[in-house]
Parts: sequence; structure tokens; C-alpha cells
Amino acid sequence: MEEAAALLKQKGLKVTPQRLAILNLLRNTKEHPTAETIYKKLASDFPTMSLATVYKTLEILKNMGLIQELNVGESSFRYDANTNSHPHVVCISCGKVEDLDESLLKDVLEEVSQYTDYKLVDQKLYFYGYCPICR
Repeated sequence: MEEAAALLKQKGLKVTPQRLAILNLLRNTKEHPTAETIYKKLASDFPTMSLATVYKTLEILKNMGLIQELNVGESSFRYDANTNSHPHVVCISCGKVEDLDESLLKDVLEEVSQYTDYKLVDQKLYFYGYCPICR
């Protein structure tokens, strides 16, 4: 909790219990939740917090570089506290989203850079398939 508060202060943000809770939830999960999922998970601890507050907080955290927003092709975005560029794998049956190690793309990124002569600064790559449970 103290580390999250320090991060918010470092970015010049007001430290509120809701912001701390949202950031801590994201930093302590591998689930890549939607705003609605975050709202539901925190509703019992913060009964006066609205879904709009969750959306606004996520936008602030994203703009400050503390989280990243994932668009995996669903009707809503997912959120990830791991802000390093890394690929994800998405189950097209249950919707589970998992991180993949960024080292898997090292050769691909180098090849794209050489082929296009672009200086790459970021990537968003999603793989789709069926997780072991849904197979």
C-alpha cells in the first residue's frame, strides 16, 4: 500500500483510498480485469464508489503511465499494471488474458525494425486461441 501511495505522489496525484485500492488490485493480479470487474471486486470495501470513479481513475493511472490499457477485441478494455511492452495470449472461449514473456518477441521486433527501417518504441501484440481448460 505504501509503495502504491509513493507512486501516486511521485506522479503528482492525490492519494485517495479508491486510487490506492484500484492500483493495488491491478498490481496484485494476473487477471487483466475490466473496469466493471474492478468495480465489483472493490464494491464491498468501497460502497460509495461509483463505476464512473473507477473509469476516471483508470484513465488517470493510464495517462500517468502506471497501468496499461489492453484492447483484446472485446466490448470493454482490460487493464494491466505491467507497463512494459509485452505480448498477451487471449482465450477466445472464456476470455482469459495472460501475459507472455517479452523475450519471446526479441527476434521478431529486431526483424520488423530491420525490414521497415523504423525505430520501434512500442508494440501491442495479442495471440488468440483456446486455453488449456477450454480446449
